[in-house]
Amino acid sequence: MTGKERMMLALRRETPDRMPITIHQWQRYHLREHMGGMDPWEAFASVGLDAAICDWHAAALRPDPHWRVSREPIEADPAAEVMRVQTPRGVLTERTRRGEGTVFVTEHLIKNQNDADMFLEFWPGKTLDRDAVQATYDRTGDAGIVRGHVECAHQPGCWQDFCELVGTQEAILWAVDDPAFVHQFLERLAERKISHVHEQMAGARFDLIEHGGGAGSSSVINPRMFEEFCVAYDRRVIDALHQEGFAVVYHTCGGMMAILDRIAQTGCDASETLSPPGVGGDIATAEDRRKVKKTLGAGVALIGGVDQGLLDTPGAQAEIREQVLACFASYGPGGGYICSASDHFFRAPIENLRALAAAGAECRYG
Repeated sequence: MTGKERMMLALRRETPDRMPITIHQWQRYHLREHMGGMDPWEAFASVGLDAAICDWHAAALRPDPHWRVSREPIEADPAAEVMRVQTPRGVLTERTRRGEGTVFVTEHLIKNQNDADMFLEFWPGKTLDRDAVQATYDRTGDAGIVRGHVECAHQPGCWQDFCELVGTQEAILWAVDDPAFVHQFLERLAERKISHVHEQMAGARFDLIEHGGGAGSSSVINPRMFEEFCVAYDRRVIDALHQEGFAVVYHTCGGMMAILDRIAQTGCDASETLSPPGVGGDIATAEDRRKVKKTLGAGVALIGGVDQGLLDTPGAQAEIREQVLACFASYGPGGGYICSASDHFFRAPIENLRALAAAGAECRYG
């Protein structure tokens, strides 16, 4: 059975020959520093994992004279950059800083409701390069699946995108102090995303679309807020994705246990990241894993479960195998499970990734 067949069966909550085993996404830093400069396809093949190729760069910002972007370094800090956006009603600014492995925001684009209005009025959205998606799909072939996401300023989920634009703490305070404003923003953002699904994504060769985001996890907001500010809007985007024939995975890196039933209410086809405590989640025991399987598994496939911190730990091959086998014992019965590193890693030795793949190969059905 090919990697693609194996993963697609699991997404349909069916039983493949063995448990699919993969990672959430390769990071450029890791590929450059620890994988000899391989690209994602080469990296998956070299370690023996089922491929999950993330085509995040197929959508590009649409040129628009009402949204003129300029970027310049910050003289006092060579690793930092300021982005300025000139609109007909004023300027928006965002500052970022590049760390060793990633880029993080130090000043968010939206600081007040006037900024929010300018963003919603003038942000031009993105255009999907379907030929690029097709090329990714063709190259991936039978090795695995191609993952994508909906148009976003930063992240796919509506609440997650809002948090990235204004800052997570500020988003929570706004939701408490002025929920009407937040609902209005999320409503308009959801409408933009739904339009993108129908106008840009219809017919594109994605096997799985990622939605949601860690800012919706119960580590960040309570279940009532998740239902009000995440489910209420993400469900509509997911419905649009289903109308275009896409399967959708809902991403909640962080706590999940308090919102399991509400994750299913989004209408998603799969749920990730099943994060253990070592990486900020709250699925701590075999009993927790069985509860996740019982609550979600009847209607939703599961992806994740492996503490990616183990992958970054030299000499952890035995611990990696033990965790993979434990995940299979809890999440694997009856199929519908793709074992994966819960989220990103940056320094994993190649022997750890091969140990991950080898452990997955042991987990056979029938």
